[in-house]
Amino acid sequence: MATLALAALAGSSGFSTGVPAPTWRLSETGVTARFRGLAPVSDSVAWVAGSGGTVMRTVDGARTWQRVDPPGTADLQFRDIEAFDADHAVALTIGEGEQSRLYATDDGGTTWTETFRNDDPAAFYDCVTFLDRHHGLALSDPVGGKFRILATADGGRTWQVRSGTGMPDALPGEFAFAASGTCLVTADRRGAGRAWFATGGAERARVFATADGGHTWQVTDGGIPSGPSAGVYSLAFRDPRHGVAVGGDYAAPDTAPDAAATTRDGGRTWASAREEPGEYRSGAAWARGATVLAVGPTGSDISRDGGRTWTEFDQGSFDAVRCAGGACWASGEQGRVARLHLGGRGTGVGLSLPLFGGLHS
Repeated sequence: MATLALAALAGSSGFSTGVPAPTWRLSETGVTARFRGLAPVSDSVAWVAGSGGTVMRTVDGARTWQRVDPPGTADLQFRDIEAFDADHAVALTIGEGEQSRLYATDDGGTTWTETFRNDDPAAFYDCVTFLDRHHGLALSDPVGGKFRILATADGGRTWQVRSGTGMPDALPGEFAFAASGTCLVTADRRGAGRAWFATGGAERARVFATADGGHTWQVTDGGIPSGPSAGVYSLAFRDPRHGVAVGGDYAAPDTAPDAAATTRDGGRTWASAREEPGEYRSGAAWARGATVLAVGPTGSDISRDGGRTWTEFDQGSFDAVRCAGGACWASGEQGRVARLHLGGRGTGVGLSLPLFGGLHS
């Protein structure tokens, strides 16, 4: 949906458990763009995309950043970016009509190709994801009463609008949130055909799921309260069964009861977290095993039991979080990008993680 103006706090805090608190280490990007698009590939390679047509890339673990904006995008807002390696990435700009576009690069951002420009004034694209290296999906808010799916089978070089035959009807006022590039997600990129997207804005926040690459979808309640500016903002799946949802109300970021939920059956049912963050969270990511991170404008949280309970460990403002290799990355306003290492070596404080505890069938 439209640009979200979110309040920000800065700082950090630990938590009183026997396990050391993780610590974000900020990286100097040299820009003031708001980075809602984030795509780490490994410990050393990551991409970010944001306001003012800004796209950046690091290949040295966030020590330095290279600006690689697609030309002619200074008036556009990037909200999602998906990357396969240091050279190949697909980025999404959001907005009504022709403001929703997709760009692809195969040379590290030296050159970009505009591969899709929306020509339907009723469509508003929010997120993009990839099932594998070739097959990807992009999500638009409802057109004619149904969410619209855009699909590629060639790594983002060309896109086709899917028929809405297999899509359940949208609720009045229902839409997806373009807040962190994680309103539409997959569990991995192994080509299993499974994907999920999350909604809000209506009387209920819901999660839609596909098992056939986006041709048909099932829908269920997402376990998080909904409203005009509230709902499920982000999904993260560890595997095809275990997932977390986070959200809340961006208009009231300091108070968000029941703003986290979990599934253990592939999204068919969702249960509210026993101890939720209690504040609006726009992004979530699985780290390792049962450990999950969530971020928002008022702080960052960690769960060590698959999303059932959460503890805040930082009060700085971030919009997006994702993990790859041995590191988790976060990004947000004023060019903020941070990183924490998941093991005992590398940048950031080591984060001791349970492998598969807490994820019972």
